[in-house]
Amino acid sequence: MGGVQAPPEEAPTTAAVAVAQPHMATARDRVAGFASGIASGATKLLVGHPFDTVKIRCQVEGGHGRFKGPIDCLLGTVRNEGARALYKGASIPLFGWAMMDAVQLGSLSNYRLLLQGNDKSRRLSHLEHGLAGLGAGWTVALVATPVELIKMRLQMQYASGAARTYRGPVDVVRHLTRTYGALGLWHGLHATMTQRSFFFFLWGSYNVYSEWLRSLRVVAAPPFVARATDGRPLPEKLVNFLAGGMAANTFWTLCFPVDVVKNRYMTQPDPSPISFRAMFGHLYRTEGLPGFFRGFVPSFIRSFPTNASAIFVWESTMRLIKGETRH
Repeated sequence: MGGVQAPPEEAPTTAAVAVAQPHMATARDRVAGFASGIASGATKLLVGHPFDTVKIRCQVEGGHGRFKGPIDCLLGTVRNEGARALYKGASIPLFGWAMMDAVQLGSLSNYRLLLQGNDKSRRLSHLEHGLAGLGAGWTVALVATPVELIKMRLQMQYASGAARTYRGPVDVVRHLTRTYGALGLWHGLHATMTQRSFFFFLWGSYNVYSEWLRSLRVVAAPPFVARATDGRPLPEKLVNFLAGGMAANTFWTLCFPVDVVKNRYMTQPDPSPISFRAMFGHLYRTEGLPGFFRGFVPSFIRSFPTNASAIFVWESTMRLIKGETRH
C-alpha cells in the first residue's frame, strides 16, 4: 500500500522573501548621515547661538560674576554690547557646528549600521541606540574641542577695541598653540569626551521617545492625542521634532553639571591653574551645589527648539537623500 503523497511545497511569496532578505546598507546610507549633519549644524547656529552665548556667560561668570541671572545676562549683553553680541563667536560655529554635526550624525548612522551587522532591517534595542550615541559622542569630541574652545574664548570677551584679549578666531588659535604647543587646539579634549559621553542618554532616550510617540493616535475629541486604535498616528516629522526636543532636555538635565565644569576648565586663564578633575571640588567649595547649575535655565529653554529643529532637519534630509518615506 502506498502512503499518501504530501502536496508539493508552495513557493514563498514575494512578501516572505522580502522579509527574509536582509536590507544591506549601501554607500548612500553610509554618507547620508554626514551630508544631513551639515544641514543640522546650520540649523543649530541659527536657532541656538544667542541662547548659547547667555548659557556660557552665566556658567563661566558663576555666582560671583556680573549677572544676576540669565535674563539679566541677556538684557545686559544687548544693552552694553548690542544685539549682535549674542552672536559673538558665531563665525566658528557657522563652520564648526556644521562640521561637528556632520561628524556626530554621520558616525552615529555608521555605528548603528555596525551594531545592525550592516543589515538595516534589524531593529536596535534602546541600549544599542545609546551605545551608538556614546561612540558618536567620543568621535565628535575630536572636532568639538577646538570649535568650542575658540567659541567660548570669544564669547567670554567683554572688552572691545584695543582692550580685547583676542582680535578674532585666528588670534585665539595663535594664543592656544603658543601656550600649549601644536595640540593646543585640543586643550580640554578629555573634558569634552567626558561631557559627550552623555550622548548615550541623548540617543538612547530619543529612541524611547520616538517609539512612544509613534504609539499615540490623534483623535477628534479632547484631549486629541491618546492611545486609541481608531485614530491616526502622529506624522513622522512631528515625531522627529518632539522626540528630538525631549531627548535634548533629558541630555542637558543629566550632563549639565559636567558641562559647567568643562566650560570653567576650558576658559580659565592660561596656562590652566586647575585641572578638570580638581575643578569639580573647586566649584563645590566656592559656590556649592548651585554652582553646578549656573546657566541651566537658558540651556534648558534653548535645548528643545534648537535640537528639535536640528534633528527634524537631519531626519528629513536623511529620508530625502536615501529616498525613504520614514527613517
